[in-house]
Amino acid sequence: MTILVFLLALCGAMALGMPVAFALLVCGIVLMGFLGLFDSQIVAQNLIIGADNFSLLAVPFFLLAGELMNRGGLSKRIVDFAISFVGHIHGGLGYVAIFAAIIMAALSGSAAADTAALASILIPMMRQAGYNVPRSAALIASGGIIAPVIPPSIGFVIFGVAGGVSITQLFLAGVFPGLLMGLSLVVAWAIVCRKDSMTVLPRQTWGDSARSFRDGFFALMMPVIILGGIKFGVVTPTEAAVVAAVYALLVGMFVYRELKLNMLYEVFLAAAKMTAVVMFLVAAALVSSWLITQANIPAELGAFLEPLKNSPRLFIFVLMLLVLVVGTALDFAPTVLILTPVLMPLVREVGRLNGIPHFEVYFGVLFIMNNAIGLITPPVGIVLNVVCGVARVTMGQVVKAVTPFLIAQTSVLLLLIIFPDLVIQPLRWMRGTIGFGEMMWMFVTWPVRLVGG
Repeated sequence: MTILVFLLALCGAMALGMPVAFALLVCGIVLMGFLGLFDSQIVAQNLIIGADNFSLLAVPFFLLAGELMNRGGLSKRIVDFAISFVGHIHGGLGYVAIFAAIIMAALSGSAAADTAALASILIPMMRQAGYNVPRSAALIASGGIIAPVIPPSIGFVIFGVAGGVSITQLFLAGVFPGLLMGLSLVVAWAIVCRKDSMTVLPRQTWGDSARSFRDGFFALMMPVIILGGIKFGVVTPTEAAVVAAVYALLVGMFVYRELKLNMLYEVFLAAAKMTAVVMFLVAAALVSSWLITQANIPAELGAFLEPLKNSPRLFIFVLMLLVLVVGTALDFAPTVLILTPVLMPLVREVGRLNGIPHFEVYFGVLFIMNNAIGLITPPVGIVLNVVCGVARVTMGQVVKAVTPFLIAQTSVLLLLIIFPDLVIQPLRWMRGTIGFGEMMWMFVTWPVRLVGG
């Protein structure tokens, strides 16, 4: 009955057109009344506690880094670098979009920002070269959703705070799955564009490629500094966000000189507005999270999933189906904030019962990836909306064109459910607990271990 009250209150508030943050507050107040716990001081205290978390400082700085990166010319130079290597092959600008999306994902962690930046640079070039514009827009949107999976990821920060999971481990565990998402797009693009007629860019000489690398060197160094600093324990994820913002500011102003002093107010204002939205969502979600715990909703849900607790793969598969359905109706951050406090107690119990190391981190990577895929699924599909606006195409055209890329990304998710070592073993290697040879042996022998249970 408590679950029904929770869902009716939340869905009813959103059906009335209420913003998600306020809908979460209304849901919390309704649950309070149902449980006989109503106290306005509890609402106020949990709102303050929800935003009062040191790890959440990473959010405004990563958002600021993304804004500075786009305004300071870093994005454009990453695209030019990719064009110098793969622009001359058939469908080359599509591969450029994928390659650039992976690099930019390691800079800002924002799917919408990366998609807007890439689309504004590449869509005019692809339209002029005779590419199918809706399909090109769909590819760029699909590349943009790699951003929440490859660190630095704002999604991992929010999930780590809401679920009490190590953000550093989430960052390290997201690298390989994010690269797999990019590889799946390469395969899908090669299949869908093979018969298209398009203009191919001239092959650049090695000297031209070297100049593109030299020009984009400082932009390409940004993910190396962030990931290297986190892996070797030089900085925490929160400190890495500050480093990223300062680095993007210095490079944009003094190296590329495209970021002018009179632009800073607009940049900081845009980052502040996005931060306010995210932080208010997180604060409002803690009110509902506290009441979810008080109402014992995870235990009620656990009773339904009891038969699956001894089968981790089937358990994860069912949870991913649930998240996939919810993700088509809700945006990224609300889905993470609503489902994390409900699902994490069950995930911890399953990991403990089956003795699976890093099970919480493994679930977190799949959970964030699933929510990222929700960004390109209708009817909400916020990244689809972004790319439609930039490319000037209709939602119907992009929804049809995104299907093969959506299948490719979902196939990666299914592969990670079947083979958890694709997440867990690279994490163990990056943390230094196993060697590279041992990790590769795990990959080679996984079919035998899969058949064995």
